[in-house]
Amino acid sequence: MKGRYPCLLPLTWLAVLAMSGLAPTTQAVELRDVRLWRAPDHTRIVFDLSSPAQHKLIQLEGPGRLVVDLADTRLATSFKNLKLDNTPVIRIRHGVRDGSDLRIVLDLSIGVKPRSFVLKANAQRGDRLVLDLYDLHQQVAKPSVKKSVATSARRDIVIAIDAGHGGEDPGASGPGRVREKDVVLAIARDIHARFKKEQGFKPVLIRSGDYYVGLKKRRDLARQNQADLLVSIHADAFKSPKVKGSSVYTLSQRGASSTFARFLAQRENSADLVGGVSLSDKDDQLAQVLYDMSMSYTLDASQGAGRRVLSALDHISKLHRKQVEQAVFAVLKSPDIPSVLVETGFISNPEEARLLKSRDYQRKMGRAIYTGVRSWFVEHPPADTLLAWQRQGKQREYVIIRGDTLSEIAQHFNVSVASLRAHNGLPGSSIQVGQKLKIPAS
Repeated sequence: MKGRYPCLLPLTWLAVLAMSGLAPTTQAVELRDVRLWRAPDHTRIVFDLSSPAQHKLIQLEGPGRLVVDLADTRLATSFKNLKLDNTPVIRIRHGVRDGSDLRIVLDLSIGVKPRSFVLKANAQRGDRLVLDLYDLHQQVAKPSVKKSVATSARRDIVIAIDAGHGGEDPGASGPGRVREKDVVLAIARDIHARFKKEQGFKPVLIRSGDYYVGLKKRRDLARQNQADLLVSIHADAFKSPKVKGSSVYTLSQRGASSTFARFLAQRENSADLVGGVSLSDKDDQLAQVLYDMSMSYTLDASQGAGRRVLSALDHISKLHRKQVEQAVFAVLKSPDIPSVLVETGFISNPEEARLLKSRDYQRKMGRAIYTGVRSWFVEHPPADTLLAWQRQGKQREYVIIRGDTLSEIAQHFNVSVASLRAHNGLPGSSIQVGQKLKIPAS
């Protein structure tokens, strides 16, 4: 009996110390990783934590510095590999404060407007502290929902190309470390390059680099650019690696058209939980607008453009669904801008992940989406655009671009292929890039 007491004594003293508040009751938080992204108007720094930590943000002048104090936190990573080029941060220093607190100091080259917030752990990420450094004197275009036709009766058709996810939010991941955010940005850039060469179109990239953009801001950026169509590019993921195929979605006012569409919308909408934006307070006013008569054109145009894109995708990939599906995607909720969401394939499927990672397949996918969108607007150009003016036959000459066919040009100008060939002395249907065609009267 006597031999047991030495084992019990330390436990007894620990209990006494705990009750007196002298013994440690919680483990210190670890700062395990630091990540940084540069966006057009701000720099985002994300601190990955082992558990929640209280923080304080202090801004100092002369010289400009930002101080981040993390209570009861220790550094378990390094700042050395952070790329600070093209950011307002010159250097990041750290030290211990008050015995157990971690102090991080950001030396700045220019003034910024800082914002910090915490994100609770979720299925994709652990606890995080997010620090956004917004550029000062940034000129932001005011949103406009009405296109001006006074300056020109032959304006370009504006295509807003939205590469999903980005920065803090990698999207889905597949075999071989392929990430959705990288794949869809490559495809979006390809679509942008194709429309850039196209007469009568003006492409705009919603996300031009690896940084996060909130779902509402994506809609706002499309509206600021007075877009005629928003095309959001994604890559599916599902729990079963056997599921495969491309699909196209538009906004639904009444719920999802299938169980899978509902699942996908929930997954894509959760992107704002990863990037740190609340969706719950954003759509009260929009919900009323959705019932306005103006929404009918937007939904009809979305469906029409979506069908053309789906038809073009059918030539290069297996379709997951043979028709355009509908679901309540947050990024598509623009009451005044037709919008489609393209799922280019299942990144969770090993075969499609390999294809989506391929630069050649990314170009094929970009060409298919471009072809579908272009064909819709060739037949349904907005009244004040160059394409509408051409379609009315007021331009008597057309320059061939890559991808044109004689039958498509004939349809574009509402003339027959036979009359187009006869008018230009063409022996057959062969045409060349750069060739000029005279358009007969329709």
